[in-house]
Amino acid sequence: MPAIARLHKTIGVRVGHVQVGGGAPVVVQSMTMTDTADAAATARQCIELAEAGSELVRVTVNVPEAAAAVPEIRQRMLDAGCTAPLIGDFHYNGHLLLTRHPACAAALDKYRINPGNVGTGRRRDEQFTTICQVARDHGKPVRIGVNGGSLNQELVVQKMQENTDRALGRTSEEILNECMVLSAVESTALALEAGLRPDQIIISCKVSRPRDLIAVYRELARRTDQPLHLGLTEAGMGIKGLVWSASAMGVLLNEGIGDTIRISLTPRPGGDRREEVYAACELLQALGIRAFAPSVTACPGCGRTTSSTFQELAERTQDYIRERMPDWRTRYEGVETLTLAVMGCVVNGPGESKAANIGISLPGTGEAPHCPVFIDGQHATTLRGTYDELATGFRELVDTYVATHYPPRRS
Repeated sequence: MPAIARLHKTIGVRVGHVQVGGGAPVVVQSMTMTDTADAAATARQCIELAEAGSELVRVTVNVPEAAAAVPEIRQRMLDAGCTAPLIGDFHYNGHLLLTRHPACAAALDKYRINPGNVGTGRRRDEQFTTICQVARDHGKPVRIGVNGGSLNQELVVQKMQENTDRALGRTSEEILNECMVLSAVESTALALEAGLRPDQIIISCKVSRPRDLIAVYRELARRTDQPLHLGLTEAGMGIKGLVWSASAMGVLLNEGIGDTIRISLTPRPGGDRREEVYAACELLQALGIRAFAPSVTACPGCGRTTSSTFQELAERTQDYIRERMPDWRTRYEGVETLTLAVMGCVVNGPGESKAANIGISLPGTGEAPHCPVFIDGQHATTLRGTYDELATGFRELVDTYVATHYPPRRS
């Protein structure tokens, strides 16, 4: 799959064994929802996110109990064979937690600092510097993560007043966007003064509106060579969160801006946190930047598809791919490039099925249909029977194709 040129040339930063920026592939990350003080539950979710495709996993470290649990979380991950770098998210009291819990500071692979939430005035710079010095002493990178919802208000007031005094005629959105970039650039300079190297600093400037995100990151890419973490700070739920994230991040990624991404979806109560990981992987795969898992093409359905069989088969196939990928990823080289098609009727079904590595074309009606299956463009067999029989037969064909077409991964 051809990669989009990385037009924004950045410094490379090592986060554990993963490189961010410096020409490395765009990295997917996510964040747990568990109480970090519950080490068992948090480690379990970290492992789930990593298996889903999250290459960096972040946990909130907000209270002493959470900081004390971090080494155990790390060890539980390692005991389960999960080596995903672990990031600590700090607000308000990070300078205290990192200095009072050195085992936490040592166990984490990166610290996230929000410069708008480390204090005010002189205390802000002092406490920000303390976190950077802990990172320096432990050889850890940091992300300077500016958020629109927690922006340094002293800077905002200063710029608003300047706009009024000088009659610049700028909108409040333009001023806030400028303050985001200024905060990131000035905080980077302060981190360097505290002893961090350029290859230890990642930057983000997150807002919630797509057009603002595009404007901010274009300016940020112009002003700095540091790797950029990309994402809306609060994307929202379901379709809204997916569309808003894709509309903003797709534009920037297509311009070569962004070195690591998170799609911050609001899950439904009791929902699956892994959905945001799947979404981030799909976005990169849709743009041709990276491939993470076999893609399943399925038709949207219409009046010709009076049966729900093709919908059920497409969903079951997608679920099966996600279930098998943690194992396939370790066993087979290149399996993430596999393409599948589950088509509902004869209009586009045969053509799309032939274009995929494995494709099945349902007739559009009937609960016990006869469905031709195409493998690499050639009619290979015809599946017949009930939905369960179709699903089992198609799954067996997928398993056989993976085992016979992808070489064993070198250890």
